[in-house]
Amino acid sequence: MEEAKLDLYFQLHRKEPEQKNIKRLIKSKIQKSCSFSFKKVQSALTGFFPVVKWLPKYRFKEYVWGDVMSGLIIGIILVPQAIAYCLLAGLQPIYGLYTSFFSNIIYFLMGTSRHISVGIFSLLSLMVGQVVDREVQLAGFDLSEDNRWEGISPEDLFNSSKTNVSSVNLTLGVFNMECGKECYAIGVATALTFLAGVYQVLMAVLRLGFVSIYLSSPMLDGFATGASLTILTVQAKYLLGVKIPRHQGFGNFVITWINILKNIHKTNFCDLITSALCISVLVAAKELGDRYKHKLKIPLPTELFVVVTATLVSHFADLNGVYGSSISGAIPTGFIMPQVPSLNLMSRVALDAIPLAVISFAFTVSLSEMFAKKHGYTVRPNQEMLAIGFCNIIPSFFHCFTTSAALAKTMVKDSTGCQTQVSSVISALVVLLVLLFFAPLFYSLQKCVLACIIIVSLRGALRKFRDVPKQWRISKVDTLIWIVSMLSAALISTEMGLLVGVVFSMFCIVARTQLPHVAILGQIQGSVFYEDAGEYENLTAVPKVKIFRFQAPLYYANKDFFLRSLYKATRLDPLLEIAKRNKAEKKAKQLAAKRAKENVQDNGNCQVNQILVPKNHEFHTIVLDCSAIQFLDTSGISTLKGVRNDYKEVGISFLLASCNPCVLDTLKRASYFGPNEKDISTLMFYTIHSAVQFAGRREIAAFDSEV
Repeated sequence: MEEAKLDLYFQLHRKEPEQKNIKRLIKSKIQKSCSFSFKKVQSALTGFFPVVKWLPKYRFKEYVWGDVMSGLIIGIILVPQAIAYCLLAGLQPIYGLYTSFFSNIIYFLMGTSRHISVGIFSLLSLMVGQVVDREVQLAGFDLSEDNRWEGISPEDLFNSSKTNVSSVNLTLGVFNMECGKECYAIGVATALTFLAGVYQVLMAVLRLGFVSIYLSSPMLDGFATGASLTILTVQAKYLLGVKIPRHQGFGNFVITWINILKNIHKTNFCDLITSALCISVLVAAKELGDRYKHKLKIPLPTELFVVVTATLVSHFADLNGVYGSSISGAIPTGFIMPQVPSLNLMSRVALDAIPLAVISFAFTVSLSEMFAKKHGYTVRPNQEMLAIGFCNIIPSFFHCFTTSAALAKTMVKDSTGCQTQVSSVISALVVLLVLLFFAPLFYSLQKCVLACIIIVSLRGALRKFRDVPKQWRISKVDTLIWIVSMLSAALISTEMGLLVGVVFSMFCIVARTQLPHVAILGQIQGSVFYEDAGEYENLTAVPKVKIFRFQAPLYYANKDFFLRSLYKATRLDPLLEIAKRNKAEKKAKQLAAKRAKENVQDNGNCQVNQILVPKNHEFHTIVLDCSAIQFLDTSGISTLKGVRNDYKEVGISFLLASCNPCVLDTLKRASYFGPNEKDISTLMFYTIHSAVQFAGRREIAAFDSEV
């Protein structure tokens, strides 16, 4: 019975790999892609515009109430946030409204998620604002210039003669025009947004969605928290009403706080009191909403209430005229004529668009998959990339900036009964009403109120600090990734924070394979299974056999660690043992030669034989547990061959056990088992127990032959 168990491995026969005719395969794919039929056109249309497929099946009575309610609530939330986030982007409020309108319409047509809310996102607004401020400053404009846009139409924003500011010549597509500061700023933003969208569409076409897997959850959380600290820092000057230059480059977090402290004596107490009141109301409402959300059918529209109240107070008390409080200024109604993004500016912002594109699609895809899983349907990640790509490309012609899915608004949308993306159309209609009729009413709205809305919206990201101790207990490596990503995004720069976070995450992965866990295994009593002797009690050491486990791929980066760990675990370095024997052999020969001259040749030979007799080690076999070795490279194969030969020199066998098919095929191709794999039955075993039993039988046979 035992022999049958031992021969189990050799009764297993590998399946022959299916031989594919590459030429025929390529030919069939070309024919399939070049063929034309009505069904294929219909499939392509419904694939590119999923709304064509699901809208005719819309269950009006079942879905309409939830979609209308969620759409109205999100629209109400969008209006103050769209105006507020323009502070982060360094743009006029009207552009935030444009962005919210167009992104909702386009995602309705192209998105596959039923629940996510696409629009302005604070993190992306910050990244856009950093690029806009840099380019505006390089163009010679004054960043501290506080323009008033009173009584102007949307087109006047593009006319420097009517806005009374300095100007530069800017080529917008085929148009060459004189451009003021705000025109130049939105020109930078649209060029950046267009390129980000192009990158996302290219990633979708080239099937590069796998890039997002390198953005780990701890890294993204840390990056978002660090960026939130930067957003808080940027908005602090509005809370205090102090005017300080917006720093460009590395160290923005530290330098901005230094400038705030230097100018703290210039605090506008009207802005400070307003900020304290608004933050108190917003935070209290948010906390009450979180505590009683199971009783509230819809979330409280606190932002809208604060904006309306603050605007009325500011208007009738003339806070701008009496106390010098900074206000939003005129927000024109209607739409600006569409224009092609500036080709000249694209070369300046091409690199800046890459992190924007990656972050935008990463958040969108992850949120869409999360809510699809929650509600039991599927999304197509590639189509999501296309959708968010066109949510950036098309609106860039209508003076919009970069968008993505936003977690907070998506959660509100889900909690208020959203069923389909029809709710996005309702939200877009709410924004459209503001664009066409109500935008000028926000003229007297203080900027500090907008800053309060932005800061309170960061609660979720800033609360991550409370989870650090718990995360440290769960995974120290993930916590380090979070801390490094957070600190680099806050203290260096947002873009560098993303790069540092990705690189450090990859470094941690490599470090885990370079310095993996190793163990000597013992046998579980009364069984054929073996486990880590350092982690479990009551394990039985196998006599004369060392079982070594290496929990990582064996490749060029960790081969030296593998050797050091093996020698340390077995307490035997074969190279040192061979060196000692060679040295002993040399001394023995010298001693024999010396005694030969004294006519004691026989005694000399006796001494040589005594010295050269191999030392009796505490084990005769090493079994390498390969179950955790995912793959081998050429360095790993050479290492295994070298180890086997070195131990063989000192009379110790080196056996492999539990190799996966990938590792086994690699060893076969490298002729590890000799010509025609003749030694595979004595070097490779299906289980550790089979290898241990083989080692025991061979030792008994060797002992019997000596007797």
